[in-house]
Amino acid sequence: MDGFRKLVDRRACRLTSVDADMAATVAVTDRDGRVTCWSSQAEELLGYTAAEIIGRPVTDLLAADDTVLHRDGHPLDVQVHLRPLLDAKGETGFLLTAQRRANSAEQPAGDALVQCAFDQLPIPFALYDREARLQQINQAMTRTGGYHGKEVHGKLLSEFLHPEAYEDVERRIFRVLESGKPESFEPFVRAPGEPRAHAWAIDVFPLRDAAGRTQGAGLAASDYSQQYDSRERLALLSEARTRIGTSLEVAGTAQELAEVAVPRFADVVAVDLLEPVSRGDLPAPVLTGPVLLRRAALRTASPIAWDRPAPGEFSSHPASSPIARCLSTGRAVLHRLADPEVVRWFTEDPVQGAQARACGAHSLIAVPIRARGAILGTALFVRYATTRDRFGPDCLAVTEDLVARAAICLDNARRFTHERDIALALQRALLPHGLTAHQAAETAARYLPAGGGAQAGGDWFDVIDLPGARIGLVVGDVVGHGINASATMGRLRTAVRTLADIDLPPDELLTHLDDIVSHADDEQGADATAEIPGDVGARCLYAVYDPLSGTCTLARAGHPAPMLVHPDGTSTVVDLPLGPPLGLGSLPFEASEITLPEGSLLALFTDGLVTSRDHDIDERLSALRHTLAQPTASLDTLCDTVLDTLHPEPHTDDIALLLARTRILEDEHVASWDVPLDPAAVADARRRAGDQLAAWGLEEAAFITELVVSELVTNAIRYASGPIRLTLIKNETLICEVSDGSSTSPHLRRARVYDEGGRGLYMVAELTQRWGTRYIREGKTIWAEQLIPTPEERVPVTGGTSATAVRSSGLPPT
Repeated sequence: MDGFRKLVDRRACRLTSVDADMAATVAVTDRDGRVTCWSSQAEELLGYTAAEIIGRPVTDLLAADDTVLHRDGHPLDVQVHLRPLLDAKGETGFLLTAQRRANSAEQPAGDALVQCAFDQLPIPFALYDREARLQQINQAMTRTGGYHGKEVHGKLLSEFLHPEAYEDVERRIFRVLESGKPESFEPFVRAPGEPRAHAWAIDVFPLRDAAGRTQGAGLAASDYSQQYDSRERLALLSEARTRIGTSLEVAGTAQELAEVAVPRFADVVAVDLLEPVSRGDLPAPVLTGPVLLRRAALRTASPIAWDRPAPGEFSSHPASSPIARCLSTGRAVLHRLADPEVVRWFTEDPVQGAQARACGAHSLIAVPIRARGAILGTALFVRYATTRDRFGPDCLAVTEDLVARAAICLDNARRFTHERDIALALQRALLPHGLTAHQAAETAARYLPAGGGAQAGGDWFDVIDLPGARIGLVVGDVVGHGINASATMGRLRTAVRTLADIDLPPDELLTHLDDIVSHADDEQGADATAEIPGDVGARCLYAVYDPLSGTCTLARAGHPAPMLVHPDGTSTVVDLPLGPPLGLGSLPFEASEITLPEGSLLALFTDGLVTSRDHDIDERLSALRHTLAQPTASLDTLCDTVLDTLHPEPHTDDIALLLARTRILEDEHVASWDVPLDPAAVADARRRAGDQLAAWGLEEAAFITELVVSELVTNAIRYASGPIRLTLIKNETLICEVSDGSSTSPHLRRARVYDEGGRGLYMVAELTQRWGTRYIREGKTIWAEQLIPTPEERVPVTGGTSATAVRSSGLPPT
């Protein structure tokens, strides 16, 4: 009591050392000097807890010379003031204030300065001994962790913090103590007393003595949540630039947007598009009110149900929904699920409301997908994870940037879909619509655009019905893909059909086709920057098969040679001279003639069938040869087998495949006679033709056929040279051919009233289905083709003229 009174009289004390960092430390005593209240500042300065000091005399804190002592015994350089606390009756106690001396001329000692730095370090810091037990923490660590150093002194980290969350931190401390090498890492954990986990940057380093031995470890932690969030947003946008827009498909691009955002930014992402977008069309502006959308993509971070509507399904969104509002206004909206607008939406759309409640969702963002001034749909972002913050204004900016990137890619995919559909429609219109049956061969064909239908190209095939029961087989390939390639393919296919219609040999046909392409190239102009037209460099293979002789004449312009499978199963690549691609005009084309046994299989194909990045072309040809030799029920089945074997996955080039199994016309379908160069032989030719028609049971066609034979044989005898040969072919039609040794072709003309000649070919053209001239090695052949009456059309022959023949001729009955 006496010591306390002396202290009261002196009111202050001067000390000698520095180890304090508090501006003021407060304690309260009663009138006898016993401590009744103890502040946290006093606890940090002097080291005593409230339980240890309350009730003890305040003089226990002072040395004999009135120096203030720390709990561990070292003096503190502070000024102490005692101020009386008065009530209505007088003094009731004292307020003790300890404050660093403002005018102190002394500087803190080295160890005390280090202690000050440790305590005042602004980032959490902790020291561990060689057994990874906590020894000391600074004030920042105390504030972060919510515990004092005395409470956790000597404990392992896992003994006072959640073992799962901080298991990795403790493991790294042990590893640093063992290896002596520092480690840095960035865990995403929740500190005690904090509502959520966030990003930390932690450095663990060894503490060595003078001999270099590891005596402990230090841990420094820094909360870099803001930097982490900024870095994550930049990384998200960077990833979006590389991952979104790789498929050029509307649904695929929408799914890429969802996969980029989940789970690193949102827990649910749903992309809904206006219906015209999925077809490649541009949608009309959306007005205020309910809107019908097709779900293009949906992705969730967990199996918790948010699965309606499913991708591909339609859903109607009420006018109160954020989706409808952002579509009509063109602006993104951010909501908490407790907002009145969202509550009203869930009331009108109970399915969405049930899903949101089941997931525990707490916030959402709806962003319009806008590209080139048009709104294509919306993207809905939802967060429901308990460890993730609600969406904020900064998140709104991120979603808008992310969706803006995706919108351009979606519009590109839409435009690509539109152009692809046009190209496919054009190509389907230009390719044959099913192959017709031919007496000369059984045929089947397939066409596959590149990428499993994603890119329409310029490959084509055709089967052309030629005079004399022959057929023309065509396979071609145009450079490039898209509408231009399809249009070029159409031009070339039309040109081939036109040239085949005048019955040119394959090598001459390719020569004329090359001239057509070269002239079309000249019409493009001399602009060096112009795009090379797709028909320049195009390739084509043309073959003509004659079922009467079993011969096939082929020529190719830069095209792969066809493959021939004999009836016994052996196969080979046809040895055919290779001509230059079309449009180069550098080398002539050569034709080859081969004889095909009946039942031979001829396979014509574009290079997309046998080229591959992963296999050598010889391997592909071997696989094709083996597949074609397998027995199958039909050529259609064989086509599918070939494509499934050689290209089971989407391919990078177009594929055209044409198969033809040859037939030979039997003798009973063909009759042929040599005709002498004598006008009297015309009657004999007419008689023989009539007898042959009677043998075939075609007496109804005798009148027209005899008339045609008479005119064609007479012209050959009168104007041509020998030898002359008359041939009748009974196929799907009745064909009459007269061959001679002259290369001069007759011309159809209309005779005037008093002309004595010129009516013969006119009558032939009027009485037959079609007629024409083809040139052969020994001269020419003039042919005429007439339809064979069906059994229903046949009527009894009256007199010498068939009623059917008269009706079909258009001439007045005799």
